[in-house]
Amino acid sequence: MKSISHICCIGAGYVGGPTMSVIAQKCPHITVTVVDINEKRIAAWNDENFDNLPIYEPGLADVVKEARGRNLFFTTEVDAAIDKADMIFISVNTPTKTYGKGKGMAADLKYIELCARQIARVSTTDKIVVEKSTLPVRTAETLTSILHNTGNGVHFEILSNPEFLAEGTAVQDLLNPDRILIGGDNTPEGQEAKDALTSVYANWIDRDRILQTNVWSSELSKLTANAFLAQRVSSINSISELCEETGADVNEVARAIGTDSRVGSKFLKASVGFGGSCFQKDILNLVYIAKSYGLDKVADYWEQVIIMNDHQKKRFAEKMIASMYNTVAGKKIVLFGWAFKKDTNDTRESAAIYVTDYLLDEQAEIVVYDPKVKEEQIYADLDYLNTRSEEENRRLVTVVSSPEEATKDAHAVAVLTEWDEFTTYNWETIYNNMLKPAFLFDGRKILDSSAMKEIGFKHFAIGE
Repeated sequence: MKSISHICCIGAGYVGGPTMSVIAQKCPHITVTVVDINEKRIAAWNDENFDNLPIYEPGLADVVKEARGRNLFFTTEVDAAIDKADMIFISVNTPTKTYGKGKGMAADLKYIELCARQIARVSTTDKIVVEKSTLPVRTAETLTSILHNTGNGVHFEILSNPEFLAEGTAVQDLLNPDRILIGGDNTPEGQEAKDALTSVYANWIDRDRILQTNVWSSELSKLTANAFLAQRVSSINSISELCEETGADVNEVARAIGTDSRVGSKFLKASVGFGGSCFQKDILNLVYIAKSYGLDKVADYWEQVIIMNDHQKKRFAEKMIASMYNTVAGKKIVLFGWAFKKDTNDTRESAAIYVTDYLLDEQAEIVVYDPKVKEEQIYADLDYLNTRSEEENRRLVTVVSSPEEATKDAHAVAVLTEWDEFTTYNWETIYNNMLKPAFLFDGRKILDSSAMKEIGFKHFAIGE
């Protein structure tokens, strides 16, 4: 079996950084080098202050602290790291296409192709290339085609090794995963490559949790897993709307069905909508693949999960406007939370972005407080939508560094991320700070409704 002594990971983002940090911590005999052309990001990974790492995940700083400089390195020297590596992980961004065929659905593979071409150009020895990014089915075929047609005599084996990390618990998910999935060709060389990657993970994970498949099954499993999880969120969110109309409580409904062993309780938490980099992108990818094979009914089925999610975000904003006498123009509305979920600073596809956009269309004045998301990220998220000018976003949206500062003379507070600290606030003081009537919209259903009403809030919670 091929022995792995040098690993290179292209991409120092939410997947590459934490995954390679844990591999380095658990495999001190392997040199792990994470490369990225983004100098600012690499500098942050190398910062002496571990609070300044570019990604916030509970426990990550301790892992990096142990391994960095020993056998974990972050650098912009991409070519040198590729050339030295036995195994190369590709962990670059695969956003949904914003142009051309498949616009709005298909994954944009331009960064993947650039990686493949760079690996092909630089490599002088045989390599195992591992797809870590979330990719559409049959991307390995594209990689194989590019890598095997370079004419320099280097042999590449392509593996699919999708990540199943939940942000906020990524380090625990890496240390104690439900399963590791490794897809590769069913040839002697492919089997050797799968076994080589298996031996890396086997340093800390039981081999019976490391599943080997063909490459297509591995790629499709990632998309399907995220689609199933997102489907559960949209399903309970659809019921939350029914609960509001009928007098039922969505938490009670979720508890009742979650105790059924065939259903289970996970991902039945009603909210203002799911976010993150994977759910929407992967479902759209699945929809696009189904449509490309002429499977329109399959495509329509999965697309409905996205439609329901978009509806939930818009519905929440419309509920806010309707409750506040059908006008929010000039009113100060405070948003608690911008990250798409607690315990991460990732904001991709966060419900907060879209709720804010709807409220800004109605000329509301928005104040944002999030314990981990930086001001420049919040403005970048709004600017990316291209709904209004950058100047207008900065005029209408203020980012503050404390909840007390946020709520002074506010008309309303909306909880959009389920940060634990929000449940510990002195809500009586917040109420006294606000203009009356004081509105409170709980998009995560984390606050005690009866206690909030007793304080005096005009209170609304999802699914209640």
